Amino acid sequence: MNLPFVPPVATGSLTLTTASGMPVADDQNSLSAGVRGPLLLQDVHLIEKLQHFNRERIPERVVHAKGSGAHGSFTVTHDITRFTKARLFAALGKRTAVFVRFSTVGGERGSADTERDPRGFAVKFYTEEGNWDLVGNNTPVFFIKDPVKFPDFVHTQKRDPQTNLKSPTMMWDFWSRAPESLHQVTMLFSDRGTPDGYRFMHGFGSHTFSLVNAAGERVWVKWHLRSMQGIRNLDAAQAQRLAGADPDHAQRDLVDAIARGDFPRWELSVQVATDAELAVWGQRTGWNPFDLTKVWPHADFPRKPVGVLELDRNVENYHAETEQAAFSPANVVPGMGYSPDKMLQGRLFGYHDAQLYRVGTNHQHLPVNAPRCPFHNHQRDGQMAIAPVGAAPNYAAVRAEGTQPQGLGHGEPGLALQGSAGRFDARGHEDDTSQAGLLFRLMDASAQRRLCDNMAASLSQVSAAHSAEIRARWMMLLYQADKAYGDGVLQALTRIDA
Repeated sequence: MNLPFVPPVATGSLTLTTASGMPVADDQNSLSAGVRGPLLLQDVHLIEKLQHFNRERIPERVVHAKGSGAHGSFTVTHDITRFTKARLFAALGKRTAVFVRFSTVGGERGSADTERDPRGFAVKFYTEEGNWDLVGNNTPVFFIKDPVKFPDFVHTQKRDPQTNLKSPTMMWDFWSRAPESLHQVTMLFSDRGTPDGYRFMHGFGSHTFSLVNAAGERVWVKWHLRSMQGIRNLDAAQAQRLAGADPDHAQRDLVDAIARGDFPRWELSVQVATDAELAVWGQRTGWNPFDLTKVWPHADFPRKPVGVLELDRNVENYHAETEQAAFSPANVVPGMGYSPDKMLQGRLFGYHDAQLYRVGTNHQHLPVNAPRCPFHNHQRDGQMAIAPVGAAPNYAAVRAEGTQPQGLGHGEPGLALQGSAGRFDARGHEDDTSQAGLLFRLMDASAQRRLCDNMAASLSQVSAAHSAEIRARWMMLLYQADKAYGDGVLQALTRIDA
């Protein structure tokens, strides 16, 4: 029996080819030994197609696995050149291209957008001096203050290694033994724990960073992104219903809004403090300004407006852009710097290392990650090395005077260090509960009730064998924060247990 000839498949005027450019004669029928015979290994198009299909998934992110991305711009509206020489802030009205990736944190890539979870809020600014990655969340604090706890914390948010089920027992066992988690857990079980999509939530750099001006003077800062759409959250019942009815609710909302021209916007602002101001504040409050589990109250350090971020273009290819987008807080530009924040110090290593494993050695060569300015380094080779380096040398000439004669580079002043090297356990020596109490008292009565009910509903799922011990530890922290807070959760637990 003669098989009909199938012409090469074309998309528009483009003929289908293999990845090496050879035209594909037939994309619908494999090469076989006769009409019904076995397939032949020499069908290189079939083999290449199956091989690539098997490798279409890169390892998903350990955290922030499910995300949504969009392109846009940042426009300067206020002058902060007295604080920083970073050129993206050099003039009012100056625009910088950006890519933003929103995400849930704990769930897998196929999880629901409405799960109770912090939300990632990562912004890549393509500046003329390199990429600045403002990698944060929709909360200004985090669960822990030391990166050595991070793998353990994330394991408790994932799946039990024996049952492969999510485990409230693991979560609450960890939190109840980490007093510094109370502030973030309070936010997580409040209305903020289930935002109604990504457009209606704030973003925060969360860590303390630094800015350096043209005179080499440094200030410490915290970055804020305030939603100009307002804040909109889901209650527990709404979030649970949407998890089943539309698990991609946040993704759909963002894509549809941009497609219809309803471009979401956020106001970028910054809290600023000098060394002297932080020293006085720290002495008065007892709080470490570089502790990621603490906020800088706005009454002490008012936000200063900087500019407006707008998203106006959806991605054309989710995998190439949103999935392969690689962020790291280590990516700063001249006029910016880091801080002694221990969690930030850990992330400076951890984020870049994760991208090396997940996307590849040369992930910065991909269009979504590549700087939009000229760049030069001595990194060569490795998988997928596609940067057009040509015959440029792959080593640096030896110079007797060095290459960074000014401080830490970029003109940033040196950071004074003191004390002996050691491992310091802050539990019992630092105030880890009062800011959670302040947050609780900022809520109205109905918000407080929802917080207590949400928290009790989760605590009630702790296994009976560990419930008494875990509840006792957690209730002690709640009562240290605020008596009404402890009473509210205890009463809600009593109703559930009845």
